[in-house]
Amino acid sequence: MNSLPNNYRALIIGSSGSIGQALKKQLESDPKLGSIYEISRNTPIAIDLQDEQTIQNAAKELAQFAPLHLILIATGVLHSEELQPEKKIGDLQIHAMSTVFAINTFGPALILRYFAPLLSRDRAIMAWISAKVGSIEDNRLGGWYSYRASKAALNMIIQTGAIEIHRTNPQACLVALHPGTVKSPLSRPFGGILKGQEPQNAALQMLTSLDQVKPSSRAIFLSYDGQTIPW
Repeated sequence: MNSLPNNYRALIIGSSGSIGQALKKQLESDPKLGSIYEISRNTPIAIDLQDEQTIQNAAKELAQFAPLHLILIATGVLHSEELQPEKKIGDLQIHAMSTVFAINTFGPALILRYFAPLLSRDRAIMAWISAKVGSIEDNRLGGWYSYRASKAALNMIIQTGAIEIHRTNPQACLVALHPGTVKSPLSRPFGGILKGQEPQNAALQMLTSLDQVKPSSRAIFLSYDGQTIPW
């Protein structure tokens, strides 16, 4: 990460997933990295996106390592044993929608609340794994109602947060980051193992793209390959 200072400090939230693991491995190969911290459901400092107290407690624990120059939030849900992305309006169910929004929107919004104060006042990047299907303008196929809407809502949270944070920390960059199709458990039921790229390749591309982001009062919706995506 050439744009960050020597011995920069990085944090990965959601480090147990395929993308989180790949990002961690990629950062560990960077000679400029000073320290890297990780949080997931299974780390000593654990976090549950549906439990605000765990998010607040994790931020308090990590505060001793502040300021942080890079915070990556690699969390999200598309499907599980209990839910599948909707194909039509008739598939919409309040329980499934609530779960998807809790994990994809509400939890990441609380991460913004509790972790943004830990950002360095110099060059700093805070990026959430979002999804191109969360683009309202780019939606041409329909379907996946809850997932699309939860990512669109996350993008609005990030954009609104960027406006506020810029007033007191003008060097901070907030990013909604599309990882592309990656070979992972999330994409496996939808052909990701066949057409997706390896997590390590995606991680390298995402970090390279993040390195080019400039401070602004506006967030950026960025694809892994450096292209901007319409909101």
